[in-house]
Amino acid sequence: MGDRVRFSRTALGVIGAGAMLLALAGCGAPPWAQGGGSTAPAPVPSASVVPVPAPIPNDLSSGSTEKSVTAGAIAATVNYWSTLPMDRWSPTALKPVSISMVTTVTPDDGQKVYLQRATMTAVPGNATQSFSPLAPQTDQANPPGYLVLSPYSYSQTFNVGEVPAEATFVTLQFTYEFLLQTTPTSSEFAKQTASETITVAIAGAAATPAD
Repeated sequence: MGDRVRFSRTALGVIGAGAMLLALAGCGAPPWAQGGGSTAPAPVPSASVVPVPAPIPNDLSSGSTEKSVTAGAIAATVNYWSTLPMDRWSPTALKPVSISMVTTVTPDDGQKVYLQRATMTAVPGNATQSFSPLAPQTDQANPPGYLVLSPYSYSQTFNVGEVPAEATFVTLQFTYEFLLQTTPTSSEFAKQTASETITVAIAGAAATPAD
């Protein structure tokens, strides 16, 4: 009888120890948290966005450009070009700009059109600021002016001087002052004014000139 009691106590002790081991095993880390399991992929860093500079406008990128302006009854067609290649339009270079103009008048009753004065003002700038304009250049004719009614035309060359090194373009502001005969035989004239601007890129600028 004593042996059976001792055996039962021993068995209970073994069973209790086994239950404790099972309980400890049940409290262990889950398989996915253990080192032997698969790991989640590392996050991929997002690519940084690099801003692309806006292209610089260049009205002379093809070598020349043609513009049309009106002043009352006068319509003028003006061609602009430069004998200096665009890749040599550096900040320090002397940059020539040539113009050629011819006009028509509506209605055409035989009166003449004269160009009294032509003025160019160069204003350097970049994407964030405008610099001080260069000194205006003016071609003024003796009264009544240069005859510019087709088939007669007017030609002139102005020069853009040195601009700040930070300038990426220069805006050329042109002003044309015309005198129009009131009648074909009259010595009286009506004054008309027209304005036009073109933009030319400076060589070596940070952005690529637009076509």
